[in-house]
Amino acid sequence: MIKQFQFNHFEVNSYLIVDEAAKCCAIVDPACEASFEDAQLTQYIEQEQLTVTQILLTHAHVDHIAGLRQCCEHWHLPVSMHTEGRKLLGQAEAYGSLMGFAVDNMSDLEVQEINDNDILHIGSLEVECRYVPGHCPGSLCFVVAAEQAVITGDALFHFSIGRTDLPGGDYPTLIDYLKRRILTLPDDYRVLPGHGIASQIGKEKKYNSFLQ
Repeated sequence: MIKQFQFNHFEVNSYLIVDEAAKCCAIVDPACEASFEDAQLTQYIEQEQLTVTQILLTHAHVDHIAGLRQCCEHWHLPVSMHTEGRKLLGQAEAYGSLMGFAVDNMSDLEVQEINDNDILHIGSLEVECRYVPGHCPGSLCFVVAAEQAVITGDALFHFSIGRTDLPGGDYPTLIDYLKRRILTLPDDYRVLPGHGIASQIGKEKKYNSFLQ
């Protein structure tokens, strides 16, 4: 199962990848900004009696990591992310002050590096990491074959793509990687983006004007 939450004033989609049989989960992009959002995430995990085994980042833009420190400290886990996102992680406090997020410096958090083609295990679920740069350095998408879904962060949205005008962004790179690494998934796979509504691979191939 993949459970979606929406957090903070940027309306970020955070996800739990859940192995219901093993009662464990991974948190993807802990974007909780307010204390009631922290409580919403924690209470759900506790009510479902889940053990959090990993904290994953699609990328380290501040809106996606607003609750990262709280999650790492609460569950005593490192953050698992692509190594190229470390600089952004260290800049979170500065970017936060510009974008209305009161976040602490995160450069001291323990980091577990994950890379392209790595296979992560959440209980019996396999999660494939696919490197999709272009929106920002260190951007990953997470393919969960058992759920016929891909969590795309800010790389791919419903009939749109991530912006490429921020530091480290590159439009041709994003388009190239999306076509080679994401649109090659089966048409019925759900696209679970970092903002907005879900889609399907087949619909994006047919109707996303950026990817024609």
